[in-house]
Amino acid sequence: MTYELAPPEPAGLIATLSSLGYSLPAAVADLVDNSISAEAVEIDVDFTWAGSETWISVADDGTGMSPAKLATAMTVAARGPQAERSSGDLGRFGVGLKSASFSQARQLVVTSCVSGGWHTRCWDLDLVESTGEWRLLSQVDDETETILARLRAGRRRGTVVLWRRLNGYAEASERDTRLQRQFYAEARRVEGHLAMVFARYLTGVGRRRLRLSGTAVKAWDPFLAHHPSVLRLPPERHPVNGGEVRIEAFVLPSAQRLTTAEHESAGGPSGWLDQQGFYVYRRDRLILAGDWLGLRGLRKEEKYNLARIAVDVPAEADVDWSVDVRKSSMVPPVALRPILERMARATRDRAADVLRHRGLVAARTHGDPLVYPWLVNRSDGRLTCRINRSHPLVQSVLKTGGTETARVRALLRLLEETVPVATLRAMHEMDTEDDPEPFGGSTAEADVDVTEVAQQIFESLVAGGRSPDAARDRLRTLSPFDQLSGFWSS
Repeated sequence: MTYELAPPEPAGLIATLSSLGYSLPAAVADLVDNSISAEAVEIDVDFTWAGSETWISVADDGTGMSPAKLATAMTVAARGPQAERSSGDLGRFGVGLKSASFSQARQLVVTSCVSGGWHTRCWDLDLVESTGEWRLLSQVDDETETILARLRAGRRRGTVVLWRRLNGYAEASERDTRLQRQFYAEARRVEGHLAMVFARYLTGVGRRRLRLSGTAVKAWDPFLAHHPSVLRLPPERHPVNGGEVRIEAFVLPSAQRLTTAEHESAGGPSGWLDQQGFYVYRRDRLILAGDWLGLRGLRKEEKYNLARIAVDVPAEADVDWSVDVRKSSMVPPVALRPILERMARATRDRAADVLRHRGLVAARTHGDPLVYPWLVNRSDGRLTCRINRSHPLVQSVLKTGGTETARVRALLRLLEETVPVATLRAMHEMDTEDDPEPFGGSTAEADVDVTEVAQQIFESLVAGGRSPDAARDRLRTLSPFDQLSGFWSS
C-alpha cells in the first residue's frame, strides 16, 4: 500500500495541548502525580514572584530518570494508555507532563538524576513554533541554570520540573503588587487542591511529605471520617468488568455539631454546595470531587450539602470510566449506574433528614437510637406531622389511664392536625438563620425550663424500669437534650 507520513505540525499541536482546559491547580497536580509515580517521599512545590520572570517548580526525591528516559518523558504521547505501568503509576496517556505544562508556561524545563550527574531537557515553545521542529534542548540559559541549581541543592537524586515564562505574566512588572497578590492567591488555591487530591498520600503508613513554598500541605478529608458525629453507611463492593469498585457513603454533621473552624474547613476548596456528591478515587488519587456523575434526577441542592460518597475504582477500569487526559472527569459504567443512584438517593435522604432536624441525627453504631418528639413524613404527595407516641414522656402521660388519657390523646390529635404549616411557609424560608431552636438553642448549662422538661422525662424513664444511670444515658439521645448540657450530660 502507498502512504504518506503526516506528522502533526508543532504549532497546531502545541495550541491543542495548551487548550485542554487545565486549571493551574489541576496542572500542578499532574506534576505531583509524576513525583508520586516515581516513589518520591519529599515533594516541594514552589511559587516565586519575579515579575515577567516569575516561575513555578515541582521538585522531588524520587527515583529520577536516565537521559534516555528523560527524553522519552519529554516526548508527547511516547507512552500511550496501553503501555505497561507499575502499580503505583498515576499516569495513563503519556501527555500529562507536557499538556499540563504547555497550558501554563512557554518554557518547560526538566532536570533529573538517578545517581551521579543531573541531566536536563527543555521545551521552548517559541523556538518550536518559529522553527516548525520539535527541538528538545539539552541546555538552558544561565538564569534558568541558576534556578535549577538552587532547586537541586541537597538532592542526591530525583526530578525537578520548572515552568518559566508563565502565561499571563509575560509583561508583568516586579513592582505590580496587584498581580503579585493574584499570583500568591493562585498558590493558595493550588494548596487547597493538592490537600484534597492527595489527602490519602499525606496520611497513614508510607505517607508522602508535600510542601508548597516551604509550608507543609495538610490533608483535607472530605468525609470527616474521624469526627464522632459522622454517619457512615455500610460500604458496598461491586464487581465491574473484572475489577472491584468500593463505595462508602458519609453523612456529615450539621453546623451545630462542628466548631466554627471545623465547619469552615469541611466546606472544602469549593464550598459546601459544590463539595456534595461523589468522590472518585483511582489508586488513592482523587479524580473527581463533589459531583453527582450526571445520574438521573440528581442535582446539587442546599439540603443535600452533608452528603458525600467515596468511590474507589481500579486503575485498570480507566476505559470503563472514561477517564480524560486531565484526570478531572469520569463517566460511570452503565452497569454501575443503578447502584450509584440507589446509594446517592439513600445518602441524600439521610443528609436532608439531618438538616431538617438541625443536626440531631448522630452517628450511632450501638445502643438506643435518637428519638424525636415529632415524626414528619411525606407519602402520596401529602405531608404529615405526628407526635411520636414512642417518646418516653408521651408514653408516661398516656399510661395514666381514665378520662385524662382520653383528653391527652385528643389534645395530641388536635396539635397534629393544626400544625401551622402555611403560616410557617409564609414567614420562613429554608436554610435561613431564623430557624427556631429548642429552648433558644443554648449550648451552655441548661436553664430552668430545659431542666424541668428533662427531669420529667428522666422520671418517666426510671418509672419504666431503667436505672438512674441508664435513664441519663437514654436522655442524652433524645432531642434536643443531645445538644444541651445539664444533669444528664455529667
